[in-house]
Amino acid sequence: MENFLQTNPGLRSRFPIHIDFPDYNQQELLHIAEQICAKRQYTLSSDTQVALLKLLLQQSNSDENFGNARTVRNVIEQAIRHQAVRLMAKGNITRQELIQIEPDDLKEVKE
Repeated sequence: MENFLQTNPGLRSRFPIHIDFPDYNQQELLHIAEQICAKRQYTLSSDTQVALLKLLLQQSNSDENFGNARTVRNVIEQAIRHQAVRLMAKGNITRQELIQIEPDDLKEVKE
C-alpha cells in the first residue's frame, strides 16, 4: 500500500486515515492454524505444529509478499487434501488418523 501511495504525490492526501496492521507472530499464526483445523474437526500433531512453524518461518523469510493468515489458511487447506490422498492409499483407517494432520501432509505445500 505504501508503494501505491507513493506513486502520485497528491494521492496520500486523499486518504487522511492510515491504519497499520502488524503481521502476526509465529505463535499467533500457529493458533490461527489450530482454529482453522478445529473448525473443520482436524487436529495438528505436536510434530506437525513444529513443522508448520518451520514452514511459516521459511516462507516469511523468503517471500516479501508473505500473506500471513491467508498463507496459514492455504497451507492447512492443502495439507487436508494431502492427508486425504495419503489415507486413501492406506486401507484400514482409524478415527484418529482421519482427524489428525501429520508433518508429511505439509510436504510440497505451496502458498
